[in-house]
Parts: sequence; structure tokens; C-alpha cells
Amino acid sequence: MKLIVFSKMLSDKTVEELADLAEALGIDGYDLAVRPGHPVNPDNVTQALPAAAQLFRDRGLGIPLITANTDLVDPTVEAADTLLAAMADAGVPRVKLGYYKIDLNSSYWDQVEATRAHLAAWGELAAKHGVQVVYHTHSNRCMGLNAGMLLHLLRGLDAARVGAYLDTGHLVGEGEEFVVATKIAAEYLTCVSLKDFHLRRGEKQNHGVKVRDVVEAGLGMVDWTEVFAELKALDFSGPASIHCEFETDDDFLTAVRREAAFFLEHRRQAFG
Repeated sequence: MKLIVFSKMLSDKTVEELADLAEALGIDGYDLAVRPGHPVNPDNVTQALPAAAQLFRDRGLGIPLITANTDLVDPTVEAADTLLAAMADAGVPRVKLGYYKIDLNSSYWDQVEATRAHLAAWGELAAKHGVQVVYHTHSNRCMGLNAGMLLHLLRGLDAARVGAYLDTGHLVGEGEEFVVATKIAAEYLTCVSLKDFHLRRGEKQNHGVKVRDVVEAGLGMVDWTEVFAELKALDFSGPASIHCEFETDDDFLTAVRREAAFFLEHRRQAFG
């Protein structure tokens, strides 16, 4: 299993600085955010992604996953073909797509069919370029917010071209055990996001509401022993992306080092 860090929170670093940090952390590479404001972005991806991938390979690192902007959901736009072509040139196998939002004023099942049509078209584009697109379980009324709902979207599609990306934190937020999620999504499971959530009661108009806080690993409600035992039982070989989307009173890079060390130790204990 490859342990990588999501570069979303490191947009100020160059590709070379990201490689330096990966070596210092002892991780295997990056889930590279290909977004505006990042060193590799939609405007320069054709040249910058293959260059970044080669630099990482030269340093013994990899980019097994990139993450597109949250609004990249239409496979027919020119940017979609440009991105997947750059991935093929760079040898990057997977991209996380943006999010389809649930419209509470429309039929859920009509939205399922529309989203499935989009994902099927993404699968065809992925096949053209020899890569895979993945869809992430994300709360806050996103389609496919847990594995049960995600399989409404994926079942019957080509798993080699459209994969499932399970998020440990968002699954806690949506009330689905990780081991249940893996059983539901087993055929499509290709990558995992490592993120911890702490749930607490908030106040809303004199009654309660669920509040989700992203926290450092081990401070929230994810059962990491169970997560890593399940990944070992699955002989999971895909990338596991450390998200580091928490807030901290400490220096951020110090917290990132703690986060990477936490997961490196759990991997060592589970996988040897």
C-alpha cells in the first residue's frame, strides 16, 4: 500500500519542494492537486504534469493519484480530455473527479441516472487514454456520499475505468463503518482517503445539529486499528491519501509530520 499526501494544503510549495518534503516525511509520493494556484494546474498540465512525474520518479517517488478541481464533472469539456491526456503522458493512473451535488428539489433517482450517464462517459474517456477516474465519498449532500450511495452510481460500470475512493472521515460523518463500506464497494475500490473526523453536537434554533470537525489522526472517531486491519485483509495495494485538512494551533508542517508518522506506523504494524 502506497502512503501519499494530498497536496491541497501545500499549494505554496514547488514540485521540487514537494519532493524534498516527501523524502523528509518518508512517504511514497503525492495525491497531487491539479487545481488553480498549484504548481501543476489546469493551465499548464500538459507540460507540468509529465515533468513533475519524471522529477518524482527520479527521486524514487510517485504520483499514483491526482485530484482535479471540485467542479470538474463534465466529461465533454475540453479540459477533461486535456487532463486525461496529460495523465497518460505522465504515467499517472488515476484522477479524482469533482462532485455531483444532491438537489433536494429533484427526484433522487433521476439524479442517479444522470450522474451514472456522466460517469459512464468519463469511463469511455478514461478508456481512450488508458487511465482511471475515481469518485470520492464526500458528505455535505454530495451524490455517492457513502459506499451504499456510491454504488447506486457505479454498479454496472467498468471498474477498471471508474473506481471508488472511500474516505474514512466522511464515512464516519455519514454513519457508515469502513469495513461495511469496503464490502459494498469491493469490486470498485481503488484508493482510500485517510482523514479523521470528530463529531459533536451543535446548536440550531433551540435544537441539536451534527457538527463535523476534521482533526489530526487519532483525535477523532475513526477506528484506525479496524481500518488498517481491513486494508491488510483486503491486501489493499492502491494509494492511501493522507489529507491533512485539519486546523492546528501548532506549526502546520509539524502537524503534517505527526500525521505522516501516525500512518506510517499503522502501515508498519498492519503490513510489516
